[in-house]
Amino acid sequence: MNNQTLIKKLSSFVISAFGILSLNTQAAIFITPKAPTIGAASYIVLDYDSGSIVASSNPNMKRAPASLTKLMTAYVVFQLIKDGRISLKDKVRISKKAWKTGGSKSFVEVGKTIKLETLLKGMIIQSGNDSAVALAEHIAGTEGTFVAYMNEYAKALNMTNSRFENASGLPHKDQYITASDVAILASATIRDFPQFYPWYSQKEFTYHGIKQRNRNKLLWSDHTVDGLKTGFTKKAGYNLVASAKRVDMRLISVVLGSTSTEARTSQTQKILDYGFRFFETKKISKINKKIPINGSTKTEIKIGLKTPQTIILARGQYKLSQQVIELNADFQTPVNKGDNIGHLIIKFEGESLVKLPIIALEDAPESGFFSRLLEKIGL
Repeated sequence: MNNQTLIKKLSSFVISAFGILSLNTQAAIFITPKAPTIGAASYIVLDYDSGSIVASSNPNMKRAPASLTKLMTAYVVFQLIKDGRISLKDKVRISKKAWKTGGSKSFVEVGKTIKLETLLKGMIIQSGNDSAVALAEHIAGTEGTFVAYMNEYAKALNMTNSRFENASGLPHKDQYITASDVAILASATIRDFPQFYPWYSQKEFTYHGIKQRNRNKLLWSDHTVDGLKTGFTKKAGYNLVASAKRVDMRLISVVLGSTSTEARTSQTQKILDYGFRFFETKKISKINKKIPINGSTKTEIKIGLKTPQTIILARGQYKLSQQVIELNADFQTPVNKGDNIGHLIIKFEGESLVKLPIIALEDAPESGFFSRLLEKIGL
């Protein structure tokens, strides 16, 4: 999106791929201001459904992750539960190493056996480093072996600029993430594990008689926020990954290297509000259109999208746009169902905003030689 005022005049009727859109002549004014500047080292705002970046600053800068590491630790655990290799009911024995792990704690006791589900909630809600190490050891025998799982899953998710060296996020010189990669991980968590994601919105958790509150303060101040995780070390600064859903739009934000708990909270609120205020998502599921076709036993053919598509535009712009079908230059018979035959182009006053591939929804066999000859000479 251009960060400038867009003033457009529309004619009374716009012919679209979906029919005729009747409009009065008017000036459609869209103001999309420049994305906010915040006092953090790096940030990104991502539209969950389309995967489009709404705003960012230094999104590929490598930063110390702190407790954001636990997002990957949890993702691995969730995946192994899904695969049936471990269970929420597993009994996990707490080692001396897990018990002694510094930083934020769930206060597990050495030698005690604790249910895996309890440790997971302790890690996610309380940010317990001891819980993270205990989970890693239960799954892989050692935390070092578990780290191999973390990096392999990061690779599978295409987190190309991240590396993990422990399960908790405690400082390590070779451990780093980027805002872009963490947004990918947050999206994958929401998409792949909807049964576990609600834990990230749980405001408090009690273990061993000790109640601890979730450190994500937005859970109290913004009812649309339902996750995900905070993190802090001296090297990393104050980090916050958040996700919010308003009406039919979900945004994911990542703020890295902020200066305080209050700053990361207000900065995240600022960039989320920016995304929701000035942009909207639209899901295009079908076209319901037939086009004429020459050289075939059929006179027309059904076309559409291979899969539903979600796009992001300036708020209010979609309803004033044109949807135009553009066929490939080499489009000819025979046509097989599923063939890519062109694009649906969404335009605003002649400017192409989005281009989506179109396929044939049915076969169009080639007609006989004489039929094609008669078509060519216009009979």
